[in-house]
Amino acid sequence: MPPAALAIHLCIGQIYAYSVFNKPLTQLLGVTQAAPGDWSLVQVGHIFSIALFCLGAAAAVFGKWLERAGPRKAMFVSALCFSGGFFVSAFGVWQHEIWLLYLGHGVLGGIGLGLGYISPVSTLIRWFPDRPGMATGMAIMGFGGGAMVAAPLSIWLMGLFRSPVSTGVAETFLVMGGLYFAYMLFGVLTVRIPPPGWRPEGWPRSRSGAKTVRSAGADVDAARAIRTPQFYLLFAVLMLNVTAGIGVLGQASVMIQEMFSEKVVGTARAVTTAAAGGFVGLLSLFNMAGRFFWSSLSDRIGRKSTYTVFFLFGAVLYFLIPLTGQMGNVVLFVAAFCVIMSMYGGGFATIPAYLRDMFGTMEVGAIHGRLLLAWSAAAILGPQLVNNLRAYQMETLQVPAAQAYSTTMYIMAGLLVVGFVCNICIRPVHEKYHYPQL
Repeated sequence: MPPAALAIHLCIGQIYAYSVFNKPLTQLLGVTQAAPGDWSLVQVGHIFSIALFCLGAAAAVFGKWLERAGPRKAMFVSALCFSGGFFVSAFGVWQHEIWLLYLGHGVLGGIGLGLGYISPVSTLIRWFPDRPGMATGMAIMGFGGGAMVAAPLSIWLMGLFRSPVSTGVAETFLVMGGLYFAYMLFGVLTVRIPPPGWRPEGWPRSRSGAKTVRSAGADVDAARAIRTPQFYLLFAVLMLNVTAGIGVLGQASVMIQEMFSEKVVGTARAVTTAAAGGFVGLLSLFNMAGRFFWSSLSDRIGRKSTYTVFFLFGAVLYFLIPLTGQMGNVVLFVAAFCVIMSMYGGGFATIPAYLRDMFGTMEVGAIHGRLLLAWSAAAILGPQLVNNLRAYQMETLQVPAAQAYSTTMYIMAGLLVVGFVCNICIRPVHEKYHYPQL
């Protein structure tokens, strides 16, 4: 089952590498450089935002249907939408109609993202009741690592199809749409749901007789779940953890170059553009690895304890990051952000198991889908907070670029403290919300 889930998540994780198409999409008419009539970077940038918004919206809207239809149908629809988005977008490139890219990669692709993201979750949790964190971590790790496959593949294909009259984007979209559909189809044909009442041999006790992981909570359906205080506390927990990470992730390259520029640390220790690119790649690696490491660890120490580490340790690291800049210590700066990004990814992978602990396994996929609206909110709040605060300090307060991030880091630390309070307030769901047992 994990390879089936991974087949979906490795494909839809391509969205994290979409920026490799930004520049070629702004040069479709000029080919080598932007020409009159070419799209602007702002116009192209809307594609990514639309896709992420539709991811959260589709997960929330279709989560209940997924529970009724089963993972196979949901994964197949995901494959159709996600791959179909490439084909529609290729036609949009040929016709030079930006709205077709908004429809293709934005709306259709975003719906495929949302369905593909949540479809394996409840299935894996049912197959691995003894290790739900590890199981979901394996799949969601693929979403974080999808860009590591998509970025070089996209660049290679565009280079292969590039010509004096074409950037190769449309042809690349067609090939990637076909490849992704075939690979996602492997997941569709492989996935299975366990028989009712299935349990691993020897569970819930290990060979030594010690309990390995707490049992799932009593079943709560999606309609009742959204009426519980636990749902909104978990919504805040996920949103605050993601807000603190995603805002910085989008500015990582610029941040490290400005905090360790030639003017600040001297020529010998200044961070180059190439080194900043390597820093971004390293963050992606820790983002991916953290999804498996932290979610697996949560099976041993519990979900609440894992998020406690995220919030308290993360707040300390954010508070100390400005100090690493003042010290000119780029090694400590990089190390701090690598840990932060691992916990950012770990938050995504641990939340499905946290939901399973609170609401049981009956409709955990639907509940997870509705909770992912927190991701949509964080995707807007985090980048806006970082970008606008930086611009205000530099343009209005005349703060040097190297120091413009200090206030932002302190605010991020404060957000994580609020997340810590929300996390410790979470208690078991009251029995009045439990699904009637017949």
